[in-house]
Amino acid sequence: MTITEKKQKRATIVTQARSILDKAEQESRDLTTEEENSYNAAMTDVEKLSKEIEREERQQSLERGLGKVEDTDPNKVTDPEGRAAEEKKKEIRASFVGGLRTGNFSEYRDLQMTNATQAGYLVAPEQLVAQLIKDLDNYFFIRQYARKFTIKGTHSLGFPKRTQRASRAVRGSELAAPIPDKQLAFGKREFRPKWLTAEILVSKPLLQNSVIDPEEIVREELAYAFGQTQEQEFMTGDGAEEALGLFTPSDLGISTARDVTGLLNFDTLIEAKFSIKQQYWKNMKWIYHRDAIKQLAKIKDGDGQYIWRQSVMNSEPDLLLGVPFLMSEYAPDSFSSGDYAGIIGDLSQYWIVDSMDMEIQALFELYARTNQVDFIARSANDGMPVLEESFARIKLQ
Repeated sequence: MTITEKKQKRATIVTQARSILDKAEQESRDLTTEEENSYNAAMTDVEKLSKEIEREERQQSLERGLGKVEDTDPNKVTDPEGRAAEEKKKEIRASFVGGLRTGNFSEYRDLQMTNATQAGYLVAPEQLVAQLIKDLDNYFFIRQYARKFTIKGTHSLGFPKRTQRASRAVRGSELAAPIPDKQLAFGKREFRPKWLTAEILVSKPLLQNSVIDPEEIVREELAYAFGQTQEQEFMTGDGAEEALGLFTPSDLGISTARDVTGLLNFDTLIEAKFSIKQQYWKNMKWIYHRDAIKQLAKIKDGDGQYIWRQSVMNSEPDLLLGVPFLMSEYAPDSFSSGDYAGIIGDLSQYWIVDSMDMEIQALFELYARTNQVDFIARSANDGMPVLEESFARIKLQ
């Protein structure tokens, strides 16, 4: 009897045992002696089958690890094409890593049937790109809280900026015709990933060290190089050739209607917080430059208490009016009249689109005198706030 057959038999016995209990319960009585014996016998069989199944699965697992047997379960669906595809991915990655070590990408080119050849660029494996995006998410905080999408190529995602939410649902009779929504509105800007180029220098001996994964070294360096530019754009990008930033006034992102004008004081902070609907408060964050935080740390409320509450627990962030705050070197750091001093909002309403296509060029000879390899990489992404009512900027008067 196969494992699958044993599992099916066990399920049948459990169902029969349940029917015994259900019958007695429906008749509001205890089990008869005969029913009690039948139920106990069923449980004994279930326990026996469970032990046999567990023992057989453990044995097969051990034998697979030793490479001795194949899975003999006739009901298990095999996927030779899937396994072949996984093997191909491993082969492509190994060839790419070899190219990073030696500069010889000829084998990798042969494996990549759709590989780009212009200007000597190579399409990076999807595994590397996916991990690179994860690294970006870990290094820079906007990406940690934003909503992210990945696409193939650099075409528009097709999600225009939302300028107003849909109207509420309405009640009616079962046969009543629905009332069409006339509230939901969209702006014109769509997500169109734009190319971003990064250049890094890596020590050749470091790449050639057999103990160190060269892909990891290159990926981490690229993540930091790409991430710095992206974080700056997510703050102050112009929305044309760059992502559209949080601090950039735009009808396609956050318009000046969401500006709260005042001094950098207690009253202005309250105005900014309460200008946002409570439904967004769960995910709200303040964003300031550290120079602004230094000023905010000195602000007191009417009772002489500091409004900035420093955390006393490892997992709890510092709070400003009960809202966590984040510091960025790319937030505005000038505090003249008309300048933006900070922003508060639900960062999940900032969307980022990453392209899975990335090209890498390795120049092994350019920095031969310094024993370094020059890597030039091109990646594409875009980002913008999609619902301005979830944000409020502080503008100094």
